[in-house]
Amino acid sequence: MLFRSYALSRRAALTAMLFAVSVAIGVASTPGHARPAPDGFADLAAKLSPSVVNISTTQTLKTAGDQGGPEMPQFPPGSPFEEFFHDFLERNLPKGEHPETMPRKATSLGSGFVIDAAGYIVTNNHVIADADEITVILHDNTNLKARVIGRDTKTDIALLRVKTDKPLAAVRWGDSDTARVGDWVLAIGNPFGLGGSVTAGIISARQRDINSGPYDDFLQTDAPINRGNSGGPMFNMDGQVIGINTAIYSPSGGSIGIGFAIPAALAKEVVTELKDEADHTVHRGWLGVRIQAVTDEIAESLGLDKARGALVASVSEKGPAQTAGIQPGDVILNFDGKDVSDMRRLPRLVAETPVDRSVAVTLWRKHAQTMVRVKVGRLEESEEQQAIATAAVPKKSAQNTGNVVKTLGMTLAGITPELKDKYSLGDDAKGVVVVDVAKTGAAADKGFHAGDVIIEAAQEEIKAPEDLASKIDAARKLGRKSILLLVQRQGDLRFVALRIDQG
Repeated sequence: MLFRSYALSRRAALTAMLFAVSVAIGVASTPGHARPAPDGFADLAAKLSPSVVNISTTQTLKTAGDQGGPEMPQFPPGSPFEEFFHDFLERNLPKGEHPETMPRKATSLGSGFVIDAAGYIVTNNHVIADADEITVILHDNTNLKARVIGRDTKTDIALLRVKTDKPLAAVRWGDSDTARVGDWVLAIGNPFGLGGSVTAGIISARQRDINSGPYDDFLQTDAPINRGNSGGPMFNMDGQVIGINTAIYSPSGGSIGIGFAIPAALAKEVVTELKDEADHTVHRGWLGVRIQAVTDEIAESLGLDKARGALVASVSEKGPAQTAGIQPGDVILNFDGKDVSDMRRLPRLVAETPVDRSVAVTLWRKHAQTMVRVKVGRLEESEEQQAIATAAVPKKSAQNTGNVVKTLGMTLAGITPELKDKYSLGDDAKGVVVVDVAKTGAAADKGFHAGDVIIEAAQEEIKAPEDLASKIDAARKLGRKSILLLVQRQGDLRFVALRIDQG
């Protein structure tokens, strides 16, 4: 093992020498654009630290009697510790109070930064969530009470304000869109409550989706970020805020070199609305579609050159998309001049668009591009409504038959009153219903179940089992490897690309 390591080390050294020569030749012929590594961060840290604050919150917890919270320590009956403990409490608690009924307070620590000299401070919403009191601790250890101006749970951003007799040292937003993987960054915060701490690293990746919300677009960094850093700023080498340190990936809770920051491009707009809007809330755009990812199979069945865009599964009744003529089965390729590279990008683009703005939307429909204009609506904030709204179930009546067809490992039948009762289908259900699925086959591979209703095939309405069989035959003659089906399962609509070259 030692020999192998040594051999690899020599090989790596030789490779590095050759790489260095090639880079040197490249630099001699082509001007470089990357900044050299800094000699140190001391000057930058000294300049920026006064703008970074520690945030302490206090929350009153409900008693054990209210919510079944933690009880007082239990000792064996007759234990000297039991007698000592109760004697101690009786001497120190207010008269008539019992330990289990006394309200308790919990404190937590986080970070933030001054974005306006008038006392406006940005942090994460989870740092101050449910807090009864918020205290901002400045670089010179001055303690100031803070109040919440506004908060946005979807992006985990909160804006605070403190009253102060003198202007605070404020920082400026930078352009996170121009930040590149490999750029140096500086993080300043309050890890583990130790106070202002400075760490340095690079941007490890961009546009990370960590499934924390509908607008995930994180910058990833290896600059050490720990508990208590949440809400603190990530600076570029110009001393501008390009991110808000928000989350870490860690099995132990400490830094392992994988931290995530909300990009300034998103945070800046949210903070501006929280500060300037009369209701101190974020007004997001709304399109009124339910979307799903475009897989390679779906792209092939639709005639797309590759998997890209967002596939419209359903359209909200009287929503902006329906008004503009967007239909289920359309693939949104471009929104307001910005390419929709994948499904996750569309919600962010729509949300960032001003309400009532008319934008161009490029669609892929029936093997060709088309363009429509959409007047963006306003997303009504509620716990039930998602960033991309769920469409209503189709309400048109269907022409049903009782014929049965077997194809691709599933048995199909027309929708009859008996099948409606058996599978709890709506009175307005249309299409054909799956009554049996073989253990192996194309249908089983895609997770079809008895009771699924197939409404469309190849973006055309299906009224009888024979219609689907003929559509499959036609697709095979055209050399297609799969066919796109619109499937309804328990009221949920979804497109499925079903392989047709397997049987």
